[in-house]
Amino acid sequence: MNRRFVIEAVMIAIYGQLLLPKRPVEYRIPYSTIMELYDMKDSPEPVMPDPDDDRHVKSKIGEMIAYFEDPFNKKKLERALMAPWKESPPLPINENVTMIVVNAVENMQYGEMLDPIETELVLASLRLQCPVLTDHIEFQDKVVQNSIPVQVFDIDDYEYAVEEDIPASDEHSQ
Repeated sequence: MNRRFVIEAVMIAIYGQLLLPKRPVEYRIPYSTIMELYDMKDSPEPVMPDPDDDRHVKSKIGEMIAYFEDPFNKKKLERALMAPWKESPPLPINENVTMIVVNAVENMQYGEMLDPIETELVLASLRLQCPVLTDHIEFQDKVVQNSIPVQVFDIDDYEYAVEEDIPASDEHSQ
C-alpha cells in the first residue's frame, strides 16, 4: 500500500530525497502550488538563502514545470481542473513515486488562522485523509496551536513518516 501525503509542489523540487523513498509514496499536490512554481522560478526573490542552492532549486523548479507542461502530463492535469476537488490521473515519477494533482478549493474555513495555500493543504488532508508533509515550522505550529485535526510531518521526519506502521489519523506529529 502506498503511503500518501499532501504536499506543496515546491517541496518536491527542494528536497530530492522525496523522490527516493524506500517504499511506494503518493504525493497529493494542490494545483495552486504548481502555479506557485512559475512565480518562484522567475522571481528575483531567492527560494534558498545560499546563492548556489538557490540556483540549483530554481533549476529543479524549472524541471518540475517542464514535467507538468509535457503534453501527456498537461492533459492529465487539465482533467483535474474540470471540477472542484477533482484529482488528476496518477503522474508516475519513478517506480516508488507517483503524484496526483488535486484541484483543491480554499474556502476561508481557516481564513484568519492560515493563508490560502495552508488552508488548501489542510482541506486536502482532511478530504483525502492523509497527512501533510512540509518544512514550514510556522504552519506546523498553527496546526497544533489551533487544534486543526490533521496529521503533519516535518520534512526532517520524512523517513519516519513513510514507515509502514504509521496510521493516517487525526493525531498531530512534528
